[in-house]
Amino acid sequence: MIPWLAQWILEATKATAWADDLSFLRLFRYITFRSAAAAVTALLLSWWLGPAVIAWLRRLRFGQDYADRAEETGIFTRAGTKRGTPTMGGILIVGVMDLTALLWTQWNVLVLLTLLSVVVLSGLGFYDDWAKITRQSSAGVTERIKLAVQFAMAGFIALYLWRVPATRHLISEIIVPFYKHPVAAGSLGAAIGLGLTVLTIVGSSNAVNLTDGLDGLAIGCTLIVLFVFVVLTYVAGNAIMAEYLNVPHVAGAGELSVFCAAMIGAGLGFLWFNCHPAQVFMGDTGSLALGGALGIIAVLIHQPLVLVIAGGVFVAEALSVLLQRGYYKWTRHRYGEGRRIFLMAPLHHHFESKGWKESQVVTRFYILGILCGVIALSTLKIR
Repeated sequence: MIPWLAQWILEATKATAWADDLSFLRLFRYITFRSAAAAVTALLLSWWLGPAVIAWLRRLRFGQDYADRAEETGIFTRAGTKRGTPTMGGILIVGVMDLTALLWTQWNVLVLLTLLSVVVLSGLGFYDDWAKITRQSSAGVTERIKLAVQFAMAGFIALYLWRVPATRHLISEIIVPFYKHPVAAGSLGAAIGLGLTVLTIVGSSNAVNLTDGLDGLAIGCTLIVLFVFVVLTYVAGNAIMAEYLNVPHVAGAGELSVFCAAMIGAGLGFLWFNCHPAQVFMGDTGSLALGGALGIIAVLIHQPLVLVIAGGVFVAEALSVLLQRGYYKWTRHRYGEGRRIFLMAPLHHHFESKGWKESQVVTRFYILGILCGVIALSTLKIR
């Protein structure tokens, strides 16, 4: 919105006495400037709105004042250990980053698809959080309903990208890290690409959701991935840099850099209130939306598998839950008694059970996240 307004003013004042005085508005054409402005805007908005949102959530008693128990499978939920702290703080993150993105991006199909995924998944998360709070039970929306909505939205995005000629290559050509040419294309590539797109969006959304278990853990790891994606989206949107680095060029992807910067600003602002001891939790309202946004952005820059590397912490968290559940069910069927691989799942609770302090787990996962981010960035050159 702001870039278009600046351009309109420049056009309207061309060849007038105001032209020189307003020449600074040309800055709004540059993605780098708008990305910085978006990050600062989102951070300031989060700082300003954060206390009011937290107070509002407290007044409405949007907190989980019940004690969860560890399930017999060893799947652990954290609400019982943080009783009384408001949840649904994702409202702050999503609201700020969406507003900031609308202000600072030049709207295109890529930006609008990302906004769509954020709004849909945030709404799903809000409904899940609302169900838990009103029932004062850890049983919110059933997994079947949650997955149905996620798969439906991801399927719509995948089919849309495939049907539109300008974006069809994002689906039909399969790009893998550390290799410069597509490994599959045509009909086979489209079949693989449709499935990969859906799995990327759904998997990323749920992986971030599972990581949201300790103060500052999910949002901090998300920020690390976003810093990587700011670089990847900028390179993908710049034809010269993309050609030089042998990565897929996606017209309009540069605007996703501005979107990522808005997410970084909103995330940093939320982390201000979510760091230990947390004043607010993001809840499913935030975690499902943030994870979905990472997934759709990875797809839109034609690098879905790079997200697996950059989000290595999220992948490990999700795998720990899948392995724990699968192994428990198999051993219960085989031996009549369920057994566990980890002391608890997701993985961060396993390390808590081994005696690590909460702050140790969070900081060490940050370090691992940074390592994964560096490896992901290396894919730009190692091809």
